[in-house]
Amino acid sequence: MTENFVKTSGQDVVAVVGLSCRLPGASSPEAYWELLAAGREAVGGVPADRAVHVGTRVARAGLLDGVADFDAGFFGVSPREAAAMDPRQRLMLELAWEALEHAGVDPSAARGSRAGVFLGAMGDDYAGLVRDQGAGAIDSFTLSSLQRGVLANRISFFLGLSGPSVVVDSAQSSALVAVHQAYESVRRGESAWALAGGVNLILSPESTATASEFGALSPDGRCYTFDARANGYVRGEGAGLVVLMPLADAHAYGHDVVCVIRGGAVNNDGGGEQLTTPSRAGQEDVLRAALTDAGTRSAEVGYVELHGTGTPVGDRVESAALAAVFADRDRPLVVGSAKTNVGHAEGAAGVVGLIKAALAVQHGQVPASLNFAAPADDIPLAELGIEVAAELRAWPGDEPRVAGVSSFGMGGTNCHLVLAQALDPSPAEENHGVRAGTVPWLVSGGTERALRVQAERLAGHLAAQDGPDALDIGFSLATTRAALPHRAVVIGEDPAELSEGLAALAANQPAPNVVSGAVAEGGTAFMFTGQGAQRTGMGRDLYARFPVFAKSFDAVCAELDPSLGGELREIVWSDADLLGRTRYTQAALFALETALFRLMESFGARPTHLIGHSIGEVTAAHVAGVLSLSDACTLVEARGRLMQAARSGGAMVAVNADEGDVRALLPVSGVSIAAVNGPRSVVISGDADPVLATAESFRAAGVKTKRLNVSHAFHSHHLDGVLDEFADAIRGLTFHAPRIPVVSNLTGRPATTDELTDPDYWARQIRGTVRFADGIRALHDAGVSRYLELGPDPVLAGMARETLAEQAPAAVATLRTGQAEVRTLLRALGTLHATGAPVDWTPLLDGGRRVALPTAGTGSARRARPRPPRSRRGSTTARACSIWCAPTSRPSWGTTRPT
Repeated sequence: MTENFVKTSGQDVVAVVGLSCRLPGASSPEAYWELLAAGREAVGGVPADRAVHVGTRVARAGLLDGVADFDAGFFGVSPREAAAMDPRQRLMLELAWEALEHAGVDPSAARGSRAGVFLGAMGDDYAGLVRDQGAGAIDSFTLSSLQRGVLANRISFFLGLSGPSVVVDSAQSSALVAVHQAYESVRRGESAWALAGGVNLILSPESTATASEFGALSPDGRCYTFDARANGYVRGEGAGLVVLMPLADAHAYGHDVVCVIRGGAVNNDGGGEQLTTPSRAGQEDVLRAALTDAGTRSAEVGYVELHGTGTPVGDRVESAALAAVFADRDRPLVVGSAKTNVGHAEGAAGVVGLIKAALAVQHGQVPASLNFAAPADDIPLAELGIEVAAELRAWPGDEPRVAGVSSFGMGGTNCHLVLAQALDPSPAEENHGVRAGTVPWLVSGGTERALRVQAERLAGHLAAQDGPDALDIGFSLATTRAALPHRAVVIGEDPAELSEGLAALAANQPAPNVVSGAVAEGGTAFMFTGQGAQRTGMGRDLYARFPVFAKSFDAVCAELDPSLGGELREIVWSDADLLGRTRYTQAALFALETALFRLMESFGARPTHLIGHSIGEVTAAHVAGVLSLSDACTLVEARGRLMQAARSGGAMVAVNADEGDVRALLPVSGVSIAAVNGPRSVVISGDADPVLATAESFRAAGVKTKRLNVSHAFHSHHLDGVLDEFADAIRGLTFHAPRIPVVSNLTGRPATTDELTDPDYWARQIRGTVRFADGIRALHDAGVSRYLELGPDPVLAGMARETLAEQAPAAVATLRTGQAEVRTLLRALGTLHATGAPVDWTPLLDGGRRVALPTAGTGSARRARPRPPRSRRGSTTARACSIWCAPTSRPSWGTTRPT
């Protein structure tokens, strides 16, 4: 998401396009809705390992699992700083990532956005724990790690967001006030979009003691909201975020809209009986102001998510205020409280209620408010026109769904927001037909295990879908997910095949339609195959599938056809006899490899270096800009024609020996070294008798040899008779300095501009030794770590792997005999992507639509926690603080911060 997400002038409606949460019994919005819809209570007994944090004053609470877990490396945080950080900062970093993924936004693409971060939080349990340990627990990270304001700043820093970044503390209404501020910032255009929400963790027993002494906690450990048994609230942990943007932008950029915020208001009671006693008048005022701001009549509202703490005073004030504002309705106002499910998340309670209400609007159902049997006698709900949702029910009324969300602070700061169903003005058609073709699915993780876990999560998500669309999923994976350091590409034609690939990836099993790897530093070399790899039909499938390939191939044919006396394309695809003749072979290879280069270029795959083998070096020079297409075709035609006209006969033999041993056995004349392709891969060429005699000497010594099926002894003295004529034929061409470095066959080093622009160099190039192995070593020394062969069959990729065996480079070919060309191409692109080279997958996914995917925020690899700060031995605060740095079993996101 970039600066293009600027608010449309005059746009008043703000959309909720993404959600994330960690709540008791629910680690995601989907899990939260399941919990709500099932009517489950996630409040329970305090586990032994959390008693030191919660204290002994309560026996029940709504607690999160693994709040101490954090993958510091993923977020670019050192272990020392991670140990010092308030766990709320760590949790909100995770939720920011997940919220953007839920919104269909690649979080790594958000950098530079004028986006705001607005968080609500109250209290500083962790800061108190650290400070209680004395000066020995304080280091250079303490100040920033314990500041409540940094909760928002951490997110802005990590994601690179330049909009407002603030933390709100209005006590229990903090999170909803933060969302209201974010809503206003987006509505005014101050923020192009925003992350908003809140967080609450119970880290210190003193905070529970404080709440207990205040007298607001339920002795039963339950919230009985609006019930006659109401006797206080139960403490709960929780955190949540929403992604907000103008509705017009959400539609323009294809985001799914959970709901819209029509309006809202914030006020303060402005006095009353006591500072902490709620005011009916204050609550009535904020409700009316919110409805007015939203342009909504009270009768339109079908449901209100209550502040609903279940305190005797609070229930009576809130119910009376609702009755006054929502009077004169033709049906009761349905209400409920998430606090009955997950407890009171205090400073984060507002966003917990907001997410519940947003999901209810989206699903068109109202979950049950638990622990309700009957109201107190002095709260006659039926007479007041209020109905507590006692079970999961359909949305009340038939009109567009509208909900209110309330959150009230103990100091009198009240907030109410009005949510509504988003009506898409141009809904997409459900059935967009059958779309055939091979597509890629991209999966990544911060670690190898994280990659496998994400594959498993995606496979499980798809298994639960009814008829998932392979193209839509591929498009969404490529455009809404960050490419993390450990990557895989799964290739297939339908969801079934692709899901099988995901299963293999998750199980760490090899599969023919899966390529995987890890990002590596270094450049990318494109290698262009030489004569001998040609085959009839090469490129036919790519020609049919990709217009870019076809256009480039046809352009070469148009240049060469007049001089060849025939249609090159038909020769390549159907005339094996002509294709085997040097004149046509070299023209065909040049056409294929030029088209392959343009195709790879269209996918954003660009080389840092180029190397070719014999005729392949001509292709490298052309795509590097040394020769225009017309001039390159002139050179190719002359080269092939004259090499075919050269002295016939002779022999070429491949010898599995190193260059030194071969040179030691060469006769004085008649035999040359045509190519040095690897450490033990040499080709000799020349007069038939001495070449074959030399080969026999090696065979007698147990060395493998193979005579090559060629018509001429290329790269030997047999070419001497055509060198001058060839040089003269190309002297009139216009040569340019290369835009991309080209490694020379003659020297095995990067070619100079003087060499590449000298016609005599190209004459020597058809006569001299092809020093391909030296060229590969030179590429390695230049920092190349990826090698992509552009040609009809893997030849050079194997040579590169042999030459750099100790370095184990990523070397892959674009085409392979007997394999579907599109699949082989996608495997090659997948290898580039998996090892860190930029690839633009969108041309392969044209027509795809954004669809919901599981976030990558949970389930990856074990998280490592750093050592705790020094503490006073045996103290309660020392035990409470140190547990945040204990061994962990929670999965992580990864180990490297994405760039």
